[in-house]
Amino acid sequence: MCELLGMSANVPTDIIFSFTGLVQRGGMTGPHKDGWGITFYEGKGCRTFKDPAPSSNSKIANLVMEYPIKSCSVISHIRQANRGGIKLENTHPFIREFWGRNITFAHNGQLSGYKSLPLSDFIPIGETDSEYAFCWIMAKLKEKYPNKPKNWQSVFRYTAKLCKQLDELGVFNALITDGIHLLAYCSNNLTWITRKAPFGEANLIDKDVSVNFSEVTTDNDIVTVIATRPLTDNECWTTLEPKQWVLFKDGVKLN
Repeated sequence: MCELLGMSANVPTDIIFSFTGLVQRGGMTGPHKDGWGITFYEGKGCRTFKDPAPSSNSKIANLVMEYPIKSCSVISHIRQANRGGIKLENTHPFIREFWGRNITFAHNGQLSGYKSLPLSDFIPIGETDSEYAFCWIMAKLKEKYPNKPKNWQSVFRYTAKLCKQLDELGVFNALITDGIHLLAYCSNNLTWITRKAPFGEANLIDKDVSVNFSEVTTDNDIVTVIATRPLTDNECWTTLEPKQWVLFKDGVKLN
């Protein structure tokens, strides 16, 4: 299956350390060599980099690691293809507009019977079950909210209910963000960690790289990282239970 990476922070933060660990699993320390992608939010806009090549030897991935883009919300994904060919259009994350916000989605798992889900204005571009499920989520959101939502936390609570429905079709680990909120839904494998003062040192599992966060942060910083599997070996990560979801804003867990 694929692997996910997400970040929610209260100040613009670069994700180079965590991303460096993730990309090793894309063909080096893991089998997820069928493409990768990452989306960074900046205000209402977002930057997305994708490549159907393995992340472990991708020149575009090297560019991202060498270019410290700072963001408060990030979603990344490395792919092990099961539905849909190894093509750019099948590479996560996927993005759609909803009430003036870019909604970004990435999925780990495999679904069956998903083509029975009704779609409306949101049509898949690629061939994956993931993008099809995302289009169904967007269709349900448009149906539920014909007018601009006043409470976006309620939008994400409803989205979590939709994720539970998709979970009945197979394995559905997912990250969804509007650049402000970040929803993590666990079907069978998802972990997270919140880093805040007092900060310490962290060591990557997949590469001999360490960082002392106390040297690159302030006492007010709050940064939450979500990953399929822990990326460090000397920190305490929280493992989500099956069918559990968490919602973050500014690095803080809301539920």
